[in-house]
Amino acid sequence: MTSRSIMWFRRDLRICDNPALLEAINSADEIVPVFILDEKLINQSGSKRLAYLGNSLRALDESLGNKLHICVGDQVEVLKELKARYNATSVHISTEFEPYGAARDARVEAAGISLTRTGSPYAVAPGRVLKPSDATPYRVYTPFYRAWCVHGWRKPAAAPKEIKAVTPSEKDRNFPDWKIPEGTEIFTAGEKAAQARWKVFKKDGLQSYDEDRNFAGIDGTSKLSAHLKWGEIHPRTLLAELGEEKAHDVFRKEIAWREFYADVLFNNPGTDTEYYAPKFKEMRYDKPAQQLKAWQEGRTGYPFVDAGMRQMLKEGWMHNRVRMVVASFLVKDLHLEWQHGADFFMEHLVDFDVASNAHGWQWTAGCGTDASPYYRVFNPIEQGRRFDENGDYIRKYVPELAHLSAAEIHEPWLFLDGYSKGYPERIVDHAAERIESLARLEEIKEVKKSK
Repeated sequence: MTSRSIMWFRRDLRICDNPALLEAINSADEIVPVFILDEKLINQSGSKRLAYLGNSLRALDESLGNKLHICVGDQVEVLKELKARYNATSVHISTEFEPYGAARDARVEAAGISLTRTGSPYAVAPGRVLKPSDATPYRVYTPFYRAWCVHGWRKPAAAPKEIKAVTPSEKDRNFPDWKIPEGTEIFTAGEKAAQARWKVFKKDGLQSYDEDRNFAGIDGTSKLSAHLKWGEIHPRTLLAELGEEKAHDVFRKEIAWREFYADVLFNNPGTDTEYYAPKFKEMRYDKPAQQLKAWQEGRTGYPFVDAGMRQMLKEGWMHNRVRMVVASFLVKDLHLEWQHGADFFMEHLVDFDVASNAHGWQWTAGCGTDASPYYRVFNPIEQGRRFDENGDYIRKYVPELAHLSAAEIHEPWLFLDGYSKGYPERIVDHAAERIESLARLEEIKEVKKSK
């Protein structure tokens, strides 16, 4: 009698370096590969991310010889039906640590379905890296990074030599028809695309990553974030090919930021929506109004900010340096709570990761893991001058300013021709709002002293 195991794919849409898949293959004669469409997560995802996921699922299906089951419904009911139909003896998964996924898996097990956990989306699973002095989690990135490196990670898992999978019926082939929205363009999805991008980046970008990664107008970053988010490539695969050069270490540190934020969220559940530093909940914030809409549409009147927002609206991705600048502008120039921005990113980013998004926002907003961050207020003009000196990035995404020179483009309001193509006037004065932002910080510091 043929034995079967279920391989439940989630954020690991790849064949290579997938320990859970190997375990599923080794535990039975055939596997039942399945992806379950989750209505709650679908409702939280914007059209660009859904289109990317749909493309990634088709790429995975091709790698599996068109044997992927795409099922719709409650996970418990779907898995029970598949187990009964195929007489499957085990269900294999990569361990989830973010709150929703962990709760979902606990619910599945509570319903009597045992899950075999092998590996995770991280090089080092959240909760593993602890202070040697008292075995508590790290709250600051730099010591976490050092300990994370000391802890180390396994070598990439081998690719399966053969995948024997059952042939799904027509009713199991519920591939979603999520189209790329008109007027937008997103990265090519899938494991092959991830490996190809990594190959290009190693050849053309890795050696200069430490110098080029902050410049928005050039192809100086890996652009692997969406591939990592969906598990089309594993961070362990990338880490295995890094050396000790400075540029390699800077790239390794960026991978570690993703793992640090996952660790922070794991140890502080609820901080995906609540303040990591609770005192900042007491700060005086403004109510969302037309200014939030202007920020969302990339019409703040600050070219570097607007270029970033429009890039995200068009591509579902934004350069990391620019993410910090637009986040700082929302919280410290517009005095809005970080959650408004995090929710908008959740809707539009193809590479949305709950831990990185929430804690990246909180770091920039000043209420996160940085030691004294609130005093850091990004100047949107100077950031543009420094990281888009010639204005190439701005011209690409803000065509109303394409006619301006490098000397003019960062402050169009100073030049006669700056507004001639319909670019909006500034919605706030940065210098004044920076002072206001720091004044509001002093208010909660005074309240704390008086208690």
